[in-house]
Amino acid sequence: MPPIKVVSVNLSEKVGTYKVPVDEATLDARGLVGDAHAGDWHRQVSMLGKASVERFTAKTGREVCPGEFAENLLIDGADLAEACILDRFRIGGVELVVTQIGKKCHGDDCVIFREVGQCVMPSEGVFCRVVSGGTVRAGDAGEHLPKTLDIRVITLSDRAEAGRYEDRSGPAVRTCLEEFFAETRWRLAVENVLLPDDADRLAAELAAARDAGADAVFTTGGTGVGPRDVTPEVVTAFCDKLVPGITEHIRLKYGADKPNALLSRSVAGLAGTMQVYALPGSVRAVNEYTTEILKTFEHVLQMAHGLDVH
Repeated sequence: MPPIKVVSVNLSEKVGTYKVPVDEATLDARGLVGDAHAGDWHRQVSMLGKASVERFTAKTGREVCPGEFAENLLIDGADLAEACILDRFRIGGVELVVTQIGKKCHGDDCVIFREVGQCVMPSEGVFCRVVSGGTVRAGDAGEHLPKTLDIRVITLSDRAEAGRYEDRSGPAVRTCLEEFFAETRWRLAVENVLLPDDADRLAAELAAARDAGADAVFTTGGTGVGPRDVTPEVVTAFCDKLVPGITEHIRLKYGADKPNALLSRSVAGLAGTMQVYALPGSVRAVNEYTTEILKTFEHVLQMAHGLDVH
């Protein structure tokens, strides 16, 4: 948990203007009291790292005063250019959760952009929602609590679990995930589990993942029409909400050339905030399904946590 320090607390009464440093400010359920950006939305508090400002000054020669980038909190000790959604920041009794990275540049409406042709807030600023309020002051110490995505991969296979067949689909899911998230800000932890085609054991594993706060579960195998293929029934019963459009799209996309792909009974859904995907057991299908699922994964994650980022 890297320590951080508040360099400056900044407020503005009107949108689109510089923010002005103040000695202290109060945060409530809507954001910073008295700030124009406070409200019932996901961008209640804007934050910028001192490291971002220093890089900008070194590159452009333009000295920047606290609040000029319209940030509410200027932070030292954490490079916010590496922060990701759902990271948390604690400053005394105040807790913030990151809800958005960057924003659309105001272009010529931004004084700094007009002067030097670039700005740092659109790419390195972060926006937060208040989890718990309180008072924050310049000089306050705090901590950055990085979010790590907890993803479980469960392979369902009687033969693989008995050691008669190598599990290739579970590791294939893991590889797809690691390659995809390596190109993002997200931190990732993946755990592989191997089970027989057993409905009770799968249900228990899904419940354990949910109770541990996992962000997603990918199952492979057991989605066909054979007598031991029980995965879709278990996953459907477990989920609070189903997202049928994802798997319908995948079946239609690949079933046009490979009719057997239409026999897959794969399922996508949510159990609380945890995404659950039941994939076929072949490596080729795993690669096809995971590629499509990851196109919407981050948006589903945001929506599941109540972040209206449309």
